[in-house]
Amino acid sequence: MGKLQSKLRKRSDRYRAGRDAGEGPPVSQVVQYEPAHSDAVNCVISLAPELCVSGGSDQAVVVYDWKGGSRCQSFYGHTREVTKVSCLPGSTWLFSASRDKSALMWQMGRDAEPIQEFYGHELVVNGLAVSPDGTKLCTGSRDNSMCLWDIESGECLQKNTISRNLVTHVCWVPGGTTIVQTSEDKTVRVWDSRTWQITNAFPSKRYIQTHCDIAPDCYHVLSSSNGFGGQGCEATLWDLRQPGCKVVEYRGHLQTTACCVFLPPSPDLGSMVASSSHDCSVKLWDQNTGACLYTLTMDGAGPLVSLAPSEMGSLLCASFNGGLHHLQLSQLPTLNLKEVARF
Repeated sequence: MGKLQSKLRKRSDRYRAGRDAGEGPPVSQVVQYEPAHSDAVNCVISLAPELCVSGGSDQAVVVYDWKGGSRCQSFYGHTREVTKVSCLPGSTWLFSASRDKSALMWQMGRDAEPIQEFYGHELVVNGLAVSPDGTKLCTGSRDNSMCLWDIESGECLQKNTISRNLVTHVCWVPGGTTIVQTSEDKTVRVWDSRTWQITNAFPSKRYIQTHCDIAPDCYHVLSSSNGFGGQGCEATLWDLRQPGCKVVEYRGHLQTTACCVFLPPSPDLGSMVASSSHDCSVKLWDQNTGACLYTLTMDGAGPLVSLAPSEMGSLLCASFNGGLHHLQLSQLPTLNLKEVARF
């Protein structure tokens, strides 16, 4: 029996979910599906309305049907844990990065062997993003370098190394040539993929920047900070058109904020942001005011390291101890976020 399955049986089937102002009502029974991974899950992204892709410490890349509760396909090729996954919307191509210093390309429906390999970094690859036209792959590493690859040939087209730029995450702005990356040197940098040069850098924060995300309007960027005891631990909203100052901060987590994402705009709920933290909580925020709208605490799940918004108010969450979690957002009679399944 795998380590994850042993841990899951020891945990309660009920989690606490409460507002900042107090404890909410008890949640309903959480459905347990077949686990996607046998160890900690490090990242998750949405692939289709009912599918997600995740990467874990078990060195696997897994495509999972989170509505049906079943594993669709698993890919094995990395020799160390998977740190990031990415995909090209509308395509069957998947990409993964790893502590083994490589990035690999996979194709759904084919044998579980990589169809392309990208080698060239000297340390763990933490950043991974595909260009909107599907021809280029961007990777970033703790070796202080950002690389641009030709997907078809696997050739490294550009490499730029900047002192102390230990890359933690990479996002490609949809429909454009701009790339945003976060770093352990507390800086958010903006790159032009045509020149492979930095065009802007936001003012340095006090703590390591762990993650970034691009808004649907392509103008705003989120970044999250590490920290402890409530110091740092925030997410920050930036405007790509005004890189000199931050727009708003989202404060309330007590430990490192590992991930922050924009939620799909809703005519009823407005613009919201979600964040997950090592303090075992997921928070919903008003994007414009920074007010915390709801807090879901998942005791025993361990650090919550990755979030992926999906359709119909669903939010997928990856955790170190609890595998993957399906969270459901609802607004009636009041705003609520609850866990409905884990896998």
